Amino acid sequence: MGAGALLGIALGAIVLLLLLVIEVKIPAFVAMLLVSFGTALAAGIPLLDIIPTMTTGMGNTLSSVMIVVGLGAMLGRLIETAGGADSLAQRFSAALGPKRVVASVTAAAFVLGIPVFFDVGFIILAPIIFGFARAAKINPLRIGLPVAGAMLTVHVALPPHPGPVAAAGITGADNGMSLLIGLPIAAVTTVIGFMAAKLFKLESVTLGESPATKPAEPVDGGTRQPLGAGTVVALILLPIVQIMIGTVGNMMLAKGSMPQKLAAVIGAAPLALLTAVIVAYLVVGHQQRWGLAKRGLVLDSALPDVAVIVFVTGAGGVFANVLVTSGIGKAFSEVLIGLHMPVILAGFLIAAALRASQGSATVAILTAAGLMAQPIADVGYSSTQVALVTLAIGFGGLGLSHINDSGFWIVTKYLGLSVKDGLRTWTVLSTIFSLTSFLLTWGVFALVS
Repeated sequence: MGAGALLGIALGAIVLLLLLVIEVKIPAFVAMLLVSFGTALAAGIPLLDIIPTMTTGMGNTLSSVMIVVGLGAMLGRLIETAGGADSLAQRFSAALGPKRVVASVTAAAFVLGIPVFFDVGFIILAPIIFGFARAAKINPLRIGLPVAGAMLTVHVALPPHPGPVAAAGITGADNGMSLLIGLPIAAVTTVIGFMAAKLFKLESVTLGESPATKPAEPVDGGTRQPLGAGTVVALILLPIVQIMIGTVGNMMLAKGSMPQKLAAVIGAAPLALLTAVIVAYLVVGHQQRWGLAKRGLVLDSALPDVAVIVFVTGAGGVFANVLVTSGIGKAFSEVLIGLHMPVILAGFLIAAALRASQGSATVAILTAAGLMAQPIADVGYSSTQVALVTLAIGFGGLGLSHINDSGFWIVTKYLGLSVKDGLRTWTVLSTIFSLTSFLLTWGVFALVS
């Protein structure tokens, strides 16, 4: 099937999906499965391969998301139910003043996002975002949107995150050089994106229920003194420190050695969050004088609220895998390569097109890096220029986060956004972050060329 036909199918699928979810009010989970099946048929995927393609997409997505979402929700629910989010927010608001709260939380998210995956970090911070918003008496989106933007920026561009590291291996970029150049670009991008988020008119946005704020059903032993701010910080930092151990060990220790393998196990996100949940179960339960029944109920109460997130995220993986298997993403990139534009611009646009067409930022970055590896080698760039082109590819995977992206559903569901409002806010803001970071990268590229 020709590239034009595939691109038309992709566009039609996305339009149909938006109509079903926004206008017809079909649940996103059902709508994405229906559109995924129809897209697979239209794109020529063999009939007997359609269901395996869909289930593979679901499995691949949930294998990396389900444990993290479940445990992260439990940790957040323990902190929230014990009054920890409000306690932390009030302490920081009193120390910094309400006007500095949003900037401070965004800066903290930027730093935390360097060693921690985007979805893990955002899920951990979600209850804290609402706590700060209550303390400062502001719309939670004023904090949540720039926090998500900051964390996603470092996730797609900076080592040690898997997408940037793997892309550097494909293009021949030096990870140290990418980090040295990319860190200030990402920081400036976050500042500009933070200022852009302040311009959003959020008064008309009605927030729905978020799993970060729904309280547990009361049972024996009510809440005593709210959980202290220091305890909350310690519980949040515990999984982050574990993940950092894995990150540093992977970079500093000999590959394949026993210490490196041990650090990798300790720093695995599921184990880090499981450790944090167990510690919080003991510490928070003891501090609040909760009985075992109360502790179990608080943990269990987190899961029904994130079930929608898990299922919708998995359906997003189904849609994404159909788009990849059908060759729609490849068709996008071939059209752009055929235009013979500057290498750094082509890398960014190919990654952005792949991101928009199939959802996964990591897949977009790796595919674009593979397509651009030979053109980069043919031009004969310096190590600095190769690092900048690789950064541009990473930033191409930053924007256009919409309904085929699992991160879109995590951000919108945790912030209580409808699909329509998510497209108006998070999709637009992620694209602003993407364009800003690329223009900064291109500007630096022009200076060193």
